[in-house]
Amino acid sequence: MSTTIFILISFLLIVVAAICVYYFSRAKYNSTIDSLITEKNSLENSLNELKLSMPSLQDSEQAALEKKKMEEKNRKLWAMSETVHKERKKVDEQNEILVTEKEKLEVDKKKLDEKVKKLWAQSVSIHKEKERINELKLEIEHKHQEILDSVNYAKRIQRALLASKKMLNDYLPEHFVLFQPKDIVSGDFYWASALRNNQFSVIAADSTGHGVPGAIMSILNISCLSEAINAQQLLLPNQILDYTRQRIMEHMANDGSEEGGKDGMDAVICNFDFTSNVLQFAAANNPLWVFRNNELLEFKPDKMPIGKAMGEIKPFTLQEIQLQKNDLVIMLTDGYADQFGGEKGKKFMYKPLKELILSISNASLLDIKQELYTTFENWKGTAEQVDDVLIIGVRV
Repeated sequence: MSTTIFILISFLLIVVAAICVYYFSRAKYNSTIDSLITEKNSLENSLNELKLSMPSLQDSEQAALEKKKMEEKNRKLWAMSETVHKERKKVDEQNEILVTEKEKLEVDKKKLDEKVKKLWAQSVSIHKEKERINELKLEIEHKHQEILDSVNYAKRIQRALLASKKMLNDYLPEHFVLFQPKDIVSGDFYWASALRNNQFSVIAADSTGHGVPGAIMSILNISCLSEAINAQQLLLPNQILDYTRQRIMEHMANDGSEEGGKDGMDAVICNFDFTSNVLQFAAANNPLWVFRNNELLEFKPDKMPIGKAMGEIKPFTLQEIQLQKNDLVIMLTDGYADQFGGEKGKKFMYKPLKELILSISNASLLDIKQELYTTFENWKGTAEQVDDVLIIGVRV
C-alpha cells in the first residue's frame, strides 16, 4: 500500500514537476516566441526597408543590363568626346587661320575702302566727263546731221548735173546705166549733150577722189566739158578732151599745192551717129568695149588723164568705129574691177568682168544690168565698197 502511495505520490510529484516544467517552459517559450516575433517583425521591417532601398532580383538584372548599356554609352561618349576634342582642336586651328584671314581681310578692306574712295572720286569725274561727252555727242550729231543734210543737198545738185533719164531716152536706143557711188555723192559721173552735127555725145568719167572731194571735182569736170561743147562748139571727142584738160589744169593751178594741181579725171567720150552707125570716141585711161556676135572688141585708151600728168602733154587720139546692128557698146570706170571680195578678198579684175559681160551680151539690157549688179554685190559681200562704180551700156 505504502508502495502504491509512494508510487502515486511520486507520480503526482512527477506530474507536478512536469506541470511546473511545462508552465516554466511555456512561459520561457512564450517569451522566446515573443522575442522571435519581435525580431521577426524587426527583420520584416528591415526587409521591407531593404526592399524599398534595393531593387528586386529582376530589377537587379535589369539594372545590370542598364549598367552595361550605360557603360557602352559611356564608351561611345568617351570616343565621341575624343572625336569632339580632335574636331575642337581642328576648329581651333581653323579659328586661328580664320582670325589670320580676318586680319588680312581687314587690311584688304581698308585698302579696298581707299580704292573705293578713289573710284568714287573717279566715278564723279567720269560722270562729269560723260555729261560733257554727251553734250559734245549731241553737238557732233547736230553738226553731222547738218553735214549730212548738206551732202544730201549736194547729191541733188550733182544729180541735176548728170545726164537726165529723159535726155538719154530721147537720144539713145536701148541702154542702161549702172551707177553705184561709194558714198552719198560721187567722183564718177556720166554726162551727155546733143551736138550741132546731129551726133549725141556721152561721157563716162572717173574724177580724182570719191565722196565730197570727188563730187566737187566732178562739178568742175562737167563745167569744163560743157564749156568745150556748148561754148566752144567743139565736135570731135579728142578736141573736147584736149580743151577740157587745158581748162582743168588752169583751174587747178590755183589749188595751193606745190605741184600745181594734178587732179582731173579719167574718161571715155563717145559721139554716136545713129544715122550712119558711126561711133567716134577718145579715151583717157579708161577703155571702150564693143561686144559683137559673142566676141569682144577692145579699144585701148590713151595712157594719160584729163588733167596735169608727168612728162610731155600730148593730144588725145581720135578713134572711129563702124557699128553694126545689135552691137553692145560698154563705157565704164575702174570701180567695178577694183572691188575687193570673193573667198580670198581679192580684186574682181577686168578679165572676169569681160567674160561676165560676154556671157550675157545677148540678153536684154535690163537683165545685163541686173546680172552685173547681183554679181558685184555677191562678190563684195560684207566688204566695204572701195570706189564709185559706173558702167554704161548702149545697144545699137
